[in-house]
Amino acid sequence: MRNGDTGMKKVSSFTAALLLSAVAGLLPVPSTAQAPQSHQHSFGGAEKWAKVFDDPERDAWQKPHDVIQALALKPDAIVADIGAGTGYFSMRFAHMLPQGRVYGVDIEPDMVKYLSDRAKREGLKNVTAVAGKPADPRLPEKADLVVLVDVYHHVEDRERYFRNLQKSLKPGGRVAVIDFRMDSPVGPPQSARIAPDRVKAELKRAGYALTQEHAFLPNQYFLVFQPAGS
Repeated sequence: MRNGDTGMKKVSSFTAALLLSAVAGLLPVPSTAQAPQSHQHSFGGAEKWAKVFDDPERDAWQKPHDVIQALALKPDAIVADIGAGTGYFSMRFAHMLPQGRVYGVDIEPDMVKYLSDRAKREGLKNVTAVAGKPADPRLPEKADLVVLVDVYHHVEDRERYFRNLQKSLKPGGRVAVIDFRMDSPVGPPQSARIAPDRVKAELKRAGYALTQEHAFLPNQYFLVFQPAGS
């Protein structure tokens, strides 16, 4: 992956404001990798953030069960949840793929510990918490699926990042990108959002082909890619 001076974008004022709004109950926000750690703002205190990230009200618009079903994964699939946070999606993947393996990747140590402890507490032996780096998810093995939920718009030098990410995919492996639509009533400010057409163009330049596009999420687009020619 890239050198440490580039990679997932550092927290900015708009991200801090978004998280403060979430705590106040004004906006739902997803996992910690949507707002990566910086020297100015720490995302420690996972127990506190779990009340935001795992709020049951999120289910109504995030539709996690429908998302996972739409991906039509094999029972023994290897899934990498980039920006796993407290495990909102990781735990659900693990429950629905008991024969598979889920790697919940995060760059915040406290979130990694929280996810590891949560997996043990819930008896999910097929979940492994991974301490990633901003420019490298550090996956222990190649994945059938890499999923980024509300994370894409925080990745810098995306074409290079996703080009290198192909090395972490099995033959036929896929990358799923879910992020906020430009007209969504929740999520980061308009200036921070990335339109789906731009995602498609950037992933095409990074060597991917769009294979599926789902439209059932009320606030987000849901795009699935594979390395071109795979």
